[in-house]
Amino acid sequence: MTRTARRSGSVLIMTAAALLVAACGGSQDSGEASSPGPSASTINPSEMTDQQRPTDRLTIDISIEGGTVTPTNARLQGKVGQPIVLRVNSDVADELHVHSVPEHTFAVEPKPGQQFQFTVDVPGNVDIELHNLHLVIAGVQVQP
Repeated sequence: MTRTARRSGSVLIMTAAALLVAACGGSQDSGEASSPGPSASTINPSEMTDQQRPTDRLTIDISIEGGTVTPTNARLQGKVGQPIVLRVNSDVADELHVHSVPEHTFAVEPKPGQQFQFTVDVPGNVDIELHNLHLVIAGVQVQP
């Protein structure tokens, strides 16, 4: 092998090695987006465990079974911007109406383990009603 061929081979090997190291050991700021870990905006509230949910939420457990609804006419207190979670077990289809600013409507299906979450932007009294059964589940006094 000639001297020139050995030098060309050595240069080729060193270039290949440099490219390999650069590809495998790139810097943290490579300009490529890494896949994000879970954040509050990517987690579905209905899939959260009680330990993952914010502690400042108001949770209302609602049972609709055999024509009996609990609670009815409950009086609760909340705050503007506080998450309000409705956990519903129902044996009939209905609609929950939340008379607030903004208003909310949730379709209730005849199944257990349904969960709906909303917030209220304006202080005042907010009624949560079952539309078809014409019942007030709760009134929430929302404070600033």
